Amino acid sequence: MGEMSSFQLGVIGALFLSVASSVSIVICNKALMSNLGFPFATTLTSWHLMVTFCTLHAAHRFNLFENKSIDLKTVVLFGILNGVSIGLLNLSLGFNSIGFYQMTKLAIIPFTVLLETIFLNKQFSQKIKLSLFLLLVGVGIASVTDLQLNFLGTVLSLLAIITTCVGQILTNTIQKKLNVSSTQLLYQSAPFQAAILFVSGPFVDKLLTKQNVFAYKYSPIVLAFIILSCVIAVSVNFSTFLVIGKTSPVTYQVLGHLKTCLVLAFGYTLLHDPFTPRNIIGILVAVFGMGLYSYFCNLDNKKKNSGADSGSQMKDKDETLLLLAQDKENQDANKANKDSLV
Repeated sequence: MGEMSSFQLGVIGALFLSVASSVSIVICNKALMSNLGFPFATTLTSWHLMVTFCTLHAAHRFNLFENKSIDLKTVVLFGILNGVSIGLLNLSLGFNSIGFYQMTKLAIIPFTVLLETIFLNKQFSQKIKLSLFLLLVGVGIASVTDLQLNFLGTVLSLLAIITTCVGQILTNTIQKKLNVSSTQLLYQSAPFQAAILFVSGPFVDKLLTKQNVFAYKYSPIVLAFIILSCVIAVSVNFSTFLVIGKTSPVTYQVLGHLKTCLVLAFGYTLLHDPFTPRNIIGILVAVFGMGLYSYFCNLDNKKKNSGADSGSQMKDKDETLLLLAQDKENQDANKANKDSLV
């Protein structure tokens, strides 16, 4: 019971850290890109990952966590896949309308459910599927406006969905199968994610913005916001791996849409962004769907735990009966020996 309570507290802490850090970095990056005119999102992400690796390396040197070796091929492919997925998401945003990009992000949940059902034999109850449907409808109402399709943008979106889903499923699978923590996996994969984005980032950003990141004039306030963004990113990257490892890729995506709703709300209250009754209705529907998802997941976990407890009790009972039977056989054997001696 104590271990289960500790695990639940760990999950709640991971979820809170993920929400707080993600909302903070969105607000920071929005100020950096919209207000200060620094549009190089992919290059900035590579800096995030490099700072994350350096921070974890320092923590490792101070013995704050123990490193665990993972097969190099697994780590390299995993790091490259995650780096590519980030680049594809940024390209999808650049070559599609905002509405279609939001639809791309919404499609990640059903596609993840499909992949886990087909390849991992994971079962999702009808109640969970209903709650996810309500969540997606709510976020769609709140955030999706225009839907403009084009061939290149559609292809980029499909590739972004596939790589993101596979990357997040692998994040969960690797941690559980290889028995490594989120910190250990992030520490070993971050250099490869950073490397591929560091090399491709300036080309992707120039393609999207028609500007050169190396020719940009960095003012002190821009540098200050870049440093702040990198510091927050350490918490974002760590909490991402932590949440996916402790819960599931689908739960992480649900959490991501909660962040979307919070960002919309913060944008209205703090940054005075345009807000309509449609946004309010969409956020309320999405929050209701999230509440249902959490409730049904909690019910499923309780059923699994009670099933595991009853299974262990039955096993203990069977072992007790076996011991009693063996003891009775020994008693009968001793009695037979005494009778033969008489």
